[in-house]
Amino acid sequence: MEFSFGIITAGNPDRIKEISDSVQAQIPLDKYEIIVVGGPPIDLPNVVHIPFDESAKPKWITRKKNLVTNQAKFENIVYMHDYIKIEPGWYSGFLEYGNDFVLCMNKMLNPDGSRYRDWSLWAEDALGLNVPRAEFLIPYEETSFSKYMYFSGAYWMAKKKVMLEYPLDERLSWGEGEDVEWSKKIRGVYNFSMNSLSSVRLMVYHHPIFTEISEDQLKEFKIRIAV
Repeated sequence: MEFSFGIITAGNPDRIKEISDSVQAQIPLDKYEIIVVGGPPIDLPNVVHIPFDESAKPKWITRKKNLVTNQAKFENIVYMHDYIKIEPGWYSGFLEYGNDFVLCMNKMLNPDGSRYRDWSLWAEDALGLNVPRAEFLIPYEETSFSKYMYFSGAYWMAKKKVMLEYPLDERLSWGEGEDVEWSKKIRGVYNFSMNSLSSVRLMVYHHPIFTEISEDQLKEFKIRIAV
């Protein structure tokens, strides 16, 4: 399997190097490329740097990610911010999982090992449930909720042809719900897949906001969507 890794940044060359090292340590050189959009030029093997004018529009990450899509030479594109690296075993996990996916998520872990927003319902779709603790992180084995889910813009992967068909909305920037808008649009056409054999780790702690769903809430949600 081959992957194009698209890293969105405004700087942080040390983190870019760490991410590149995590890829290079486990994936054959001819099976990956790394595309860095933004920040200063970087001289690393198999890395393409795309300059970006940060003054064009504040936090214009939708444009950066669409540039990754256009530049990528492989069918599988990994979109990631510059504070996420792949864990050991990520590539072997995909070799075992296979290439039969359109949109895919992996385990996303904070530095302390807790879950970030990986396999998640979108809060709006859970209205009507008693969810005082934002219990939207669902078990990895639950795969029937695709039409009610969302992928955090921090990390996901997709086929290039699908991202060309459904690019991110460049009218939106970071913090304006660009990942929600895209998820709600594309999930009506394609299913979300979960490969829990592969993991990524945040290099800096981010509060997940969401918590893991309880058994009672999960049962209630299953009843709700069956009606």
